[in-house]
This record gives sequence, C-alpha cells and structure tokens, in this order.
Amino acid sequence: MTGPSGSMGTVRTMSQRKGIALIAHDNRKADLLDWARFNREILGQHDLFATGTTGALLADELGLSITRFKSGPLGGDQQVGAKITEGALDFVIFFWDPLQSQPHDVDVKALLRIAVVYNIPIACNRASADFMVSSSLMAETYERRLVDYGHRIHPDEWQKPPATG
Repeated sequence: MTGPSGSMGTVRTMSQRKGIALIAHDNRKADLLDWARFNREILGQHDLFATGTTGALLADELGLSITRFKSGPLGGDQQVGAKITEGALDFVIFFWDPLQSQPHDVDVKALLRIAVVYNIPIACNRASADFMVSSSLMAETYERRLVDYGHRIHPDEWQKPPATG
C-alpha cells in the first residue's frame, strides 16, 4: 500500500487471452461491425462479450462465440461494469454516440467511471481501438495496477505511512 496519493494498489494480471466487451450505440453499430470484421482474427483469440443487439449482430457477422448481456438501456452497461469489478473483463471497445443523448446516459457514465477505477483499457473510437488491438501487449500477460481509492472513500480508516528521517 502507498501513501494518500493512491499511486499503487492491487495488481491484476491479464492473461494472454483477454476478456473483451464490445458495445455500440445504434448510430455506431455499423462502425463497430466494420471494425470487428477487419479485426476478426485478433478478436477470435479472446473471450468476447457484448450488449444486446450489438452481440447478436457481431455473432451473426463474425461467426464467433460471444457472451451476450442485456441491451444497454435494460441493464447491459451495468452488467459489463459488474464483470469489470469481478475481474472477468480486461478490455472495453465502446463506440458510443457523442452527438445523441441516450435514455441511459447515467449508466454509460457509470460504465466509463468503473473502467477508469479498475484501470481497464477502453476505446471509444476506431483509432483508439486500432491502437489497442495492434499493441504487442494484446498477445502477452499484463499486470494492470489498480489505484487504491480507499483513502478517499474511507479517510478515517486510512493509515498514514510511518515518517522517515
């Protein structure tokens, strides 16, 4: 454990076979499908998860096994967030629509927050998704460090490190 900066906490190891969530809002589904077709070989080397309709479209188009959650507005984004906290997901590709408000905007924000809290790589557009899946780290184990937010959540329980000097 480190000091109040929270710079280090738990380490979670991602295996070579990553758990990848694929999510797209309606106006971005065609973009995600196009991206997934191009990256089918890489995606086939990992465990895939997707929300609602996106999962059905990807499974039909790619012929890959995809674990499907509910549609985003019906709790799918929250299911993805829960899988992140459980350590079942290592990576999120989320093509969200920045120009249209969603009925479940609070769930989208919560998912993005959980991804940051758990130090999960998250791509929100094709360029960042391309950089992430083409990284040499995709085929390796990777130690993901989690920030210890405990001192911010429970400041009375936080123990300061001993003084030096």
